[in-house]
Formats: sequence, C-alpha cells, structure tokens
Amino acid sequence: MLVVHVHVRIRPGQAEAFLAATLVNARASLGEPGVLRFDVLQDQADPEHVVLVEVYRDDDASAAHKLAEMMAEPRQSTRFAAVFPDAAQSWATSPP
Repeated sequence: MLVVHVHVRIRPGQAEAFLAATLVNARASLGEPGVLRFDVLQDQADPEHVVLVEVYRDDDASAAHKLAEMMAEPRQSTRFAAVFPDAAQSWATSPP
C-alpha cells in the first residue's frame, strides 16, 4: 500500500477554481481500481495551501493527479508506507 501526501501551493486568486477541479478529480479517482482514498485538505491559516492525501493499493496504482496550471510552484509530495491500518479495506472510501 502506498500513501502519498501532496502539498500544493495554489496561485493567488485560484483557490476556489483549484478546489472545484480537484474535487472532480478526487471523485473520479475513487472509481479507479487501485485508488483506495483521495482526501483534499485546505490549510485553515493559508487557503492557498492544499494537501492531498492519496492512498493506493500499490506503486503501480499510483498515477499523476495534477492541475499544474493553477499551482504557484511545483507540487511537493512525500511517499509513505501504511503501518496502521495495514489492510486495504480499512482505507477504502466508496465513490460518491
């Protein structure tokens, strides 16, 4: 299982559009067989900082989910191995 935290810095004035496009992408991603979870978190103190938490069954299921034209700088990501919960079904989110 692969957990990726993606830190995005959104261009000034683009937060609302970025979030709208990201929600479409997140919902569609949940329909992909290898995607267990796709969370979108907005920094309360800095609305132009968004963290995406992407959980995949394995490295092969990981795919690029970017909206680069709205980003103020390249996205930064950190890849993690899940320790707990360790079962894929514990992470799975059913598509809306």
